[in-house]
Amino acid sequence: MKTYLFYDLETTGLHKAFDQVLQFAAIRTDLQFNELERHEFCIRLNPDVVPSPFATITHHIGIDQVKDGLSEYDAMKKIHAIINQAGTISLGYNTLAFDDEFLRFSFYRNLLAPYTHQYANGCGRMDIYPLTIMYHLYKPDVISWPKIDNKISFKLENISNENQLAKGRAHDAMVDVEATLALTKKLATDTRMWTYVKSFFTKNGHQEHVAKLAFSLQTKNTRFRESLIINGKLGYRANFVAPALFLGNHETYKNQLLWLRLDLPELRKATVEDVTENTWVINNKLAEPGFILPTNERFMKNISSERQETYEENKRWLQDNPDVLDAIVKHYTAYTYPEHQNIDVDAALYTSPFPNQEEMQDASDFHNATLTDKQNALTICAAQTCNRAPYAYSAEISLRLYQKYSAKNFMGI
Repeated sequence: MKTYLFYDLETTGLHKAFDQVLQFAAIRTDLQFNELERHEFCIRLNPDVVPSPFATITHHIGIDQVKDGLSEYDAMKKIHAIINQAGTISLGYNTLAFDDEFLRFSFYRNLLAPYTHQYANGCGRMDIYPLTIMYHLYKPDVISWPKIDNKISFKLENISNENQLAKGRAHDAMVDVEATLALTKKLATDTRMWTYVKSFFTKNGHQEHVAKLAFSLQTKNTRFRESLIINGKLGYRANFVAPALFLGNHETYKNQLLWLRLDLPELRKATVEDVTENTWVINNKLAEPGFILPTNERFMKNISSERQETYEENKRWLQDNPDVLDAIVKHYTAYTYPEHQNIDVDAALYTSPFPNQEEMQDASDFHNATLTDKQNALTICAAQTCNRAPYAYSAEISLRLYQKYSAKNFMGI
């Protein structure tokens, strides 16, 4: 059965690799938003983590409150099981930009599969924050919009207060979950819009929307589709929306779609020799924001007349300078991220290969072992690089894990 899992994290800070989760809350519902179950628990502070003062001011979780609770290891096993339940669509407010990636790193350093909740057993993800921006632009009557300094505020606490979505202090994990669920119910009342935006959170749905876009520009060998990109990263100045030309999929990162912004006058300064200085290309992963719309007149209303003129001028310029456009495509579709040496083992998630079946079985055996057997296994692997260690981890991470499991204040024994 498909279910939604609305969840929220409170953490020691913003660094996904080195901070940790302190509070987890979740409400599972059916697809009509009827509550099925809820989870809420606190996590004990690791001895090697120092909470950020700014995080503490935000969520009000003091040092005296993080002396008790589940160990991070036990908490991550529990969260991993909840979020990986078959058919779970996990979602929250700004989860894809923060909470989801935070969980990936937390799963990774505790020898749990970091990506399975995204695709395995019918699971998937959504994010209510970018949906809220989309509704503001094209369906603004669904909720009331708070204003701070004469600008619309998209902070969940302000939207919640304006629409009386939840009671309690903002940045308490369960209060934020309740507010997100209540907000989602309001957004989903416009069923046509809800169905449209929801479809972007599957790869097939996302690709189908791209395939429906009209071609607007053609060079000797290639035809290019154009679209409006709606993305919070574009910011208030662009009203979160920009016309863009679809350059294609990345050659190496197959899940990435590349979009060249067409509303910036600097574009016309690009040359074949230097295409990076004056171009802005948006990397958009399949099944993740931003959303796309055709460049129809009714959707262009959120773009100023000045930017619309620039967009038209840029299209004509690219048509007249196909060699520059070709250079832009070749550069961005082939560009790969630089490699960094001596990465801290806790931050090495994206440089590590996906675990194979044998490594996953090793990790499962490790989780099912007694504490003594865990320590013995890690002691052996800490002495030498061990090919049979969970996820084939090196001696460095084996030693770090051994130190954690040997610390009584960490394991609570």
